[in-house]
Amino acid sequence: MGDLPVALDEKIEILVLLSKDKDEVTRDTAFSVLRAWKSDEFQQVLSSPAAPYVVLDFVTTYLAHERKELADAMLQNSALPQDLRTLIMETLSAATVTPAEDPTVAVKMVESPAGPGLLEDDKVDPKKQTLLQKITKMTPSEKIKVALTGNMEERLLLIRDSNKLVARAVLGSPKLTDQEIENIASMKNVTEEVLRLIAMNRKFMKNYAVARQLINNPRTPIDVGLSLLHRLNDRDIKGIMLNKNIAETVRGIALKMIKQKEEANKPKLPSH
Repeated sequence: MGDLPVALDEKIEILVLLSKDKDEVTRDTAFSVLRAWKSDEFQQVLSSPAAPYVVLDFVTTYLAHERKELADAMLQNSALPQDLRTLIMETLSAATVTPAEDPTVAVKMVESPAGPGLLEDDKVDPKKQTLLQKITKMTPSEKIKVALTGNMEERLLLIRDSNKLVARAVLGSPKLTDQEIENIASMKNVTEEVLRLIAMNRKFMKNYAVARQLINNPRTPIDVGLSLLHRLNDRDIKGIMLNKNIAETVRGIALKMIKQKEEANKPKLPSH
């Protein structure tokens, strides 16, 4: 790969794209090469205003939490998108406290049925308890790796993780299926950011069922719900009007849309 007659940033961008390839060997090889890439070259690309977004997003999600020099390089980039800048700063801040240093974390590990890092859920399937315990003991780096390479059951647990990077890694997994995205879009125990990220992903939003699940999810931010109303057919818009779990603002706009369509479809009286 290093012998390709292309610019450094293009080499890295190609590897990032290959790290999302459907072929497992290709994906794992690309990911391993990126993790081992020379730090000075990586920093050169990341600090440049011309750095490709896919590279910045990849490093933020998969590498910044364990390679501070890469996080620092991105923060020096004047063109770094604000959402990634905020996430990197939160990551660096969180990295200053580890479970071993914070005794309250150790207590949560015992007392929380969902495990530290995982959002609370009212009911935990006993069959999943062993997997929950396994994930609970993982470091953020291990969780991110499992989010990228693990199975569906692991992803559906990790998407609830309070660590934003872990949830982002799940949504970036090349193994993620349309059915999983539909399930996640309907989940009421994920963060609002997860639902917002789904709504921002063009690939996910090509699936009508995902849009319908999002807008019917009470946890979906109001602005996201409003932006999705135009995607729904009349039958589903009428369903929105009757769903009392959805914000009143969204239901009100749905009602207005239906009235406008009914008015437009009324037969016009002949003019004299």
